[in-house]
Amino acid sequence: MNQEVYRKLISGQAGGLSAALLRFFLAVAAIGYSRVIGLRNFLYSEGWLKTHRVNAVVFSIGNITTGGTGKTPLVIWLHNLLQQKQLPCAVLTRGYKASHYDIDEPATIVENCPQARVMVNPDRLASADEAVNKFGAKVLIMDDGFQHRRLARDLDIVTIDATLPFGYDKLLPAGLLREPVTELKRANAVVITRCDQVTKAKLAEIENKLQQINPNMTIARSIHAPVCAKSAEDQEISLDKLKSKKIFAFCGIGNPDAFLTTIKRLGCEMVGSKVYNDHYHYTENDIADIHKQAGNFGADLILTTQKDRSSTQYAIRDTQYEIPFAYLAIEIKFLSGEDKLRALIKTTLAVKITTK
Repeated sequence: MNQEVYRKLISGQAGGLSAALLRFFLAVAAIGYSRVIGLRNFLYSEGWLKTHRVNAVVFSIGNITTGGTGKTPLVIWLHNLLQQKQLPCAVLTRGYKASHYDIDEPATIVENCPQARVMVNPDRLASADEAVNKFGAKVLIMDDGFQHRRLARDLDIVTIDATLPFGYDKLLPAGLLREPVTELKRANAVVITRCDQVTKAKLAEIENKLQQINPNMTIARSIHAPVCAKSAEDQEISLDKLKSKKIFAFCGIGNPDAFLTTIKRLGCEMVGSKVYNDHYHYTENDIADIHKQAGNFGADLILTTQKDRSSTQYAIRDTQYEIPFAYLAIEIKFLSGEDKLRALIKTTLAVKITTK
């Protein structure tokens, strides 16, 4: 099912008898999913399923909903923070269909953290052992690790997208929750992302719910701040220069509305857009179709996300297009709570490592 159609269905926007019936069947399926997840969490909590420790500090960056919540920018921020402390660090990621290494988040991490050793393996424990014993890593960052409990972690940080914080309050497949929100009691910290796209009242509501679940968690607010656009040849286009462009935007991410909203808020003239499913595998025909649509809309720049840039560069590289392709470079910027989060990270490291 198309991602946009699915979102409209589970959010209740889609009307009619057929939509109601589909939601009923999804709700039934969610009951089964809930029982499986509940049993698994119980077995880990009671020690029936074992967690394994490695000789390194393990940070987990995860989420509680499917879709793009902003994990990758936070992974990059944390890695760069650890690099400042000169700590040998590896990033553990399962990848998405790991054989397609070049079309997923790992490529974005590699590009932004050139000193990082990025380990792509769905078996996090094997990946961790290799990072520690073969490459001498002292710190591990487990990307998308909140639900992967087999590898013990020293600090659990969860990202929550302010625009859709709790996945319509329903478990998969009836909603977007990967597990009940009450499981946030396991989290040590939450970073609320895209805080600039909701009201202060909404942010307060999110924080109140989080504190009710876990009064001891550290809560930080953040935004995904655009830095510049970069062409396929890595030439920078300033944000001011972007405003003079007629932009056709496309993306295949978990929260496409957030990306399109960011472009509009920059003051750019967005003449058209195309949304694909999350983790979409672009072909040369897709790229040609995007270019054709951009031309029909009179665009003079085609703009996408950095994640999509990793997935499209191989389809673009051998072809010359009249309208140039570029991606919007962003970085995480904290509005509040960064000092508390840094202190929590420092305390966690101090248990096993002497840092600067």
